[in-house]
Amino acid sequence: METPSTPPHDEHFRTPVYGTVFARRTDVVHRLRVGDRLILVPDPPGTDSPFVWVHARGGDVVGHLPESISQWMAPWMLEGGRASAFVEKLESDDVASWRRLIIEVRCYVGGGESAGARSRADEG
Repeated sequence: METPSTPPHDEHFRTPVYGTVFARRTDVVHRLRVGDRLILVPDPPGTDSPFVWVHARGGDVVGHLPESISQWMAPWMLEGGRASAFVEKLESDDVASWRRLIIEVRCYVGGGESAGARSRADEG
């Protein structure tokens, strides 16, 4: 399987995490701190509408990325694309669930550097 050379969209972005209030995921969100590293896992191949799932270290499911992101990112990851994620912002339980957890995502190309970093290096 050939690794995609670049992600199909911005390689660095912030996004809310959806689905954090289901299946005791709120307990996992309460354990998170700004700066914590997260794990992104796409649904398996063949899923009709794949999502990218967000996991805390240790594997607990936190929620999933919005459909508008998952629709390009899940296939890209399944083709070998890599991404990292960190907790950017946490809000209290009195904030709407879809706005409580904001994460920073960075997409990487083959060698582990972001597409933007590679482009800037090529220019200099």
